[in-house]
Amino acid sequence: MRPRAALPPFVGNHFVDYSSSSLQKKVASADRVSQQGKTEEGLQGHDRKEVALDVPSDSTPEVSFDKAIRDEAREHFRRLKDEIVAHWRGPDGRPLHEVIMEQARVVWQFREKEDLDKWIVTSDKTIGGRSEIFLKMSKNNRSALLYGTLSSEAPQDGNSSQSGYCAMISRIPRGAFERKLSYDWSQFNTLYLRVRGDGRPWMVNIKQDTDFIQRKNQMYSYFMFTRGGPYWQDVKIPFSKFFFSNQGRIRDVQGPLVLDKISSIGLTLSDKVDGPFFLEIDFIGVFTDPAHTEEFAYENSPALNPRLFK
Repeated sequence: MRPRAALPPFVGNHFVDYSSSSLQKKVASADRVSQQGKTEEGLQGHDRKEVALDVPSDSTPEVSFDKAIRDEAREHFRRLKDEIVAHWRGPDGRPLHEVIMEQARVVWQFREKEDLDKWIVTSDKTIGGRSEIFLKMSKNNRSALLYGTLSSEAPQDGNSSQSGYCAMISRIPRGAFERKLSYDWSQFNTLYLRVRGDGRPWMVNIKQDTDFIQRKNQMYSYFMFTRGGPYWQDVKIPFSKFFFSNQGRIRDVQGPLVLDKISSIGLTLSDKVDGPFFLEIDFIGVFTDPAHTEEFAYENSPALNPRLFK
């Protein structure tokens, strides 16, 4: 019996399958294994993140009052430095020759919402009345609109017998360390307002920064009559026309305004006409009228104010 001849390795009963389907199956199985591994790693990482998020953090933000006080003091010293530098440069931080030649100045204007923050609105609601007043920018953001409803109904508190007022008051300017500042209008002689109203009369009030010789409710006042209608109105009131009043009553003893110590200005409506009102304001400023030479429009007698006649 002759032995069988050796066969080539690829010929015989056992064949090695190198077909494309088997390769794809093996590759697919390898991909599934790798994807499963990645998925498990991703899930483990996600679990680790969730665990890290669930664990409360021991590090809480520290609140240091000492640091807050230091920062506040540093800010006030910076503002004080700017004020000193501006004072050495000239009045209001401008060269002296520019201030001397200045004939007009816009003190308050309304061009953006931040300009409204310089004002306060109040009414008889503070004493139990029913008047309402609001302040907002106009539709074109070129002026301020003061509007509301006036009611002269007295509050039911048993003490007040009269009511019905609305007011708009400028905030007192503040410097470093919350010091009170004042406006210096000594080189001007006339107040200038550009308004558009509904025909109601308003009272223009000016307060001085003279707390040592003047009480809280004492101020200088004068009338402003609006025409009504769609047209703007230029209101010019000489400072010599303002009269001294206390709690709405005209004082017998009169004297001129101290124009280099102006603290605030206000507009008050109290004409005892119930109903809605509005007043649109473009700007409030001061200027010098060379044709106006009057120093003070009101008389004093030796019996009322003897110090003026010594």
